[in-house]
Amino acid sequence: MNMKPLIIGNLQAKYPIIQGGMGVGVSRWRLAGTVAREGGIGIISTAQIGYDEPEFARQQIATNLNAIKKHIDMARDIADGGIVGVNIMVATKQYESYVKAACEAGTDVIISGAGLPIILPELISGYDVKIAPIVSSLKAASVILKMWDRKYNRTADFIVIEGPKAGGHLGFTREQIESISDTDFDIIIKDIVDYVKEYDEKYNKDIPVIVAGGIYDREDIKHIISLGADGVQMATRFVVTEECDASNEFKQAYLSAKKEDIEVVTSPVGMPGRAILTPFIKRTREGRIPVDKCFKCLQHCNPMDTPYCITKALVNAVDGNIDEGLVFCGENAYRLDKMTTVKDIFQELIH
Repeated sequence: MNMKPLIIGNLQAKYPIIQGGMGVGVSRWRLAGTVAREGGIGIISTAQIGYDEPEFARQQIATNLNAIKKHIDMARDIADGGIVGVNIMVATKQYESYVKAACEAGTDVIISGAGLPIILPELISGYDVKIAPIVSSLKAASVILKMWDRKYNRTADFIVIEGPKAGGHLGFTREQIESISDTDFDIIIKDIVDYVKEYDEKYNKDIPVIVAGGIYDREDIKHIISLGADGVQMATRFVVTEECDASNEFKQAYLSAKKEDIEVVTSPVGMPGRAILTPFIKRTREGRIPVDKCFKCLQHCNPMDTPYCITKALVNAVDGNIDEGLVFCGENAYRLDKMTTVKDIFQELIH
């Protein structure tokens, strides 16, 4: 299989591989910049991106907005001209401010999910930024593309289809996660690829379709390309690299995980997500863990009744306090057995 470059408008990545955004703090400047340098597209997660800055405890949102520029700038310093982007969740409090901060910092692309990014075209107006929604169904793709077409007279620059094997928050119900087979997901991919062609023709442009969730090796990429997609988004594979921005303890949690240690859990905002079964996750099943401070992360989270603070749990994990942390991961995390580098992963996938 010859891997073609991934072309998104006037941007061209040497390889059709996007590194998925992972928060809190797992994919920041070092990982994203290195992936970009190796010929992929490096993605910085903006979720509580300033968690380790001195002012974060007092001014979360302002600190995060400043950190977006800081991490984009540092990623560019090592990217050697490669493509650097951000992932911004629609569910983020002050979503509009995060998008504006990324645009002003000069991000190449914005990938947006955890909700429907209906107003994203309006927010990037005046900036040369490529945008992509994350979708998990033909219905979601249809709603977004029709809305952008009707309201803004434009379409997506690329689309990310995220499947049920992904890590973190998932765009499926728990029942769907358990019932959707590989064949079912293949059909979803083909249907969306065919649907997007209508907008290719209408806007006289190529809209690459990228597939995420459970992509592990070269054979997976080959299969996805055979379905008509243009590339893949991978996240879990990049965690156990020297360049990943998470702590060594976080990476070791991946390396130590067995298949039975990876489960679908329920997020404080009611969404299913895939994570490693840590002692913290076991405690959440025994009852609510009181929240003593709100970190202003998600729109629909009430600290008075949320089962636990997701920011605190994710920060604990990325800092290395695994027993008190939430460790999101993809379904294939148990297959990881050694530390590696971003360069070595690309060598394996490409050659």
